Amino acid sequence: MKKFILESIGLVDIGAWVLTVLFFCGSALLFDGDVQGAFLGAAGIIVIMFMVGTSIEVIIETMKNVRGIGTLTGFLTNGPEALVVIVGLINGDILFASSTPLGSNYMNPLLLLLAAVLMRHVKSVLSVSPVYFFSTVIITASLAGVFYLLDPGHYALWAGVALVVSMALFFKRPTEQEPDEEEALAVHKLWFVPSLLILTAAGYFLDPVVNVASAASHAPKGLIGFLVLATLTSWPEFKSALTLLRRDMTVAAVLNIVVSNITNLWLAVAGVGVYLLF
Repeated sequence: MKKFILESIGLVDIGAWVLTVLFFCGSALLFDGDVQGAFLGAAGIIVIMFMVGTSIEVIIETMKNVRGIGTLTGFLTNGPEALVVIVGLINGDILFASSTPLGSNYMNPLLLLLAAVLMRHVKSVLSVSPVYFFSTVIITASLAGVFYLLDPGHYALWAGVALVVSMALFFKRPTEQEPDEEEALAVHKLWFVPSLLILTAAGYFLDPVVNVASAASHAPKGLIGFLVLATLTSWPEFKSALTLLRRDMTVAAVLNIVVSNITNLWLAVAGVGVYLLF
């Protein structure tokens, strides 16, 4: 298991960690912040990114012989967003509850493209049901954006439309390729549940850790939200896409992102439903 974890760390991870430190420490220097505090906050974010990346690698490894792995990972990588929705509803803040899952609908496709570039799979990714893929990305992103323009009186209508459209998109998704012949697993399947719990917990602690780094670095909040938080909340999907493309599972990698976007809408719809009922 230890060897598997070490082998799963790649240049992409190290590069992301370095950029995280440079961003927050550089902001602290530019805006007269606390450099030491910014470094500690960035270190906390790196720990969370490591936990997320490793959990994704283990989850996919334990599921690599399972049919429909792209769809399944699309569901599983939304565990952190689901927890954020629950926390937001407990606090009675529907905008906070919905912002993380809906905001991810914009970053997910961009990170899929980045993963395709890094793995040199751009042509094969763009050839996977292109009409369906681009339509789904545009529709799910548009529904996410429209939500922020509505007053609470129109939430029910939005939820109804989003649910019907997203269900139609889900059942129209392309069929995944059959998994290869049974391969020996590098990690035991019993690691699946602990890895999923770690993934969810890491997503839950992401926002407060980013707030600590933001306060110490004095980085503009708009920049934090757009570049840092939006990217980090989609890190599980990005790592899933990288891992699946590395295994030449192109359709699964695309479906991972598509299903994640659809699931984000379902989470927001569920949140709106609970908010309106209670």
